[in-house]
Amino acid sequence: MNEFIKSLGVIVLLIGVLVLIGCMYAGAASNSALLLGLGLIIGGFLFHIFLNKKVE
Repeated sequence: MNEFIKSLGVIVLLIGVLVLIGCMYAGAASNSALLLGLGLIIGGFLFHIFLNKKVE
């Protein structure tokens, strides 16, 4: 279970990347979708850092 929790930040980061890729291929580059992707990427990055410090 700890391995899943440790990789949860990376999973959130990859979901953000998929949102941005979906926007690119759909051609609908609205600001809300781009901000959602950016928020998921930054949140996943920070989540990954903090979880790896807490979970050992």
